[in-house]
Amino acid sequence: MGAVIEFGRPDGGKTKGFYAEAGKGKPGIIVIQEWWGLNDQICGVADRFARAGFNALAPDLYQGRVTQKPDEANHLMTGLDFPGATHQDIRGAALYLKGTSSKVAVMGYCMGGALTIATAVHVPEASSAVCFYGIPPKEFADPANIKIPFQGHFANRDDWCTPAAANDLEAALKKAGKAKFEIHRYEANHGFCNERSEQNYDVKSANLAWDRMVEFLKATL
Repeated sequence: MGAVIEFGRPDGGKTKGFYAEAGKGKPGIIVIQEWWGLNDQICGVADRFARAGFNALAPDLYQGRVTQKPDEANHLMTGLDFPGATHQDIRGAALYLKGTSSKVAVMGYCMGGALTIATAVHVPEASSAVCFYGIPPKEFADPANIKIPFQGHFANRDDWCTPAAANDLEAALKKAGKAKFEIHRYEANHGFCNERSEQNYDVKSANLAWDRMVEFLKATL
């Protein structure tokens, strides 16, 4: 089981996060929260990564705030400083992991998926990235600028990160030709990997996505 730690930001500030350690020399993975905050479900993902052999750190981007209400989650997400989260909190997590891991990857769900793409574009310490059903505004982080190995997982019944948006992302990556990438699509709803969601969780799709992700991370780290 992991624990809450505090780590430094490039600007000299501090950020808290949930850290689950597999051991010195193991590859690192930054786990980025959904719009609900750093809740038990995301901490559970970090623990699962540790059991799979990764040092996992999930930065607390909302500074302790967590919700189960969609309206409040939307308020928290829209109030987040996305450039600050990317260049300070997430990059700080990458630098912390580099202390024990030679290579560091990033992954995230929903809002965390969008920030995964932003990290792939803006954080030089990231060696590979896995995005789940989230894409940032192009003016903040253009997927065409991704140069590291990239894997994306998207749902065909997603009305937030739509199939059309996933198609545009794939087209941008293909046209740019800068990164090795793979895109996977699932007959599922948005949030299909969240086992706490009775409405959206799809165990078959979630397990397949996890296996694909771990195989990809082991190959790129």
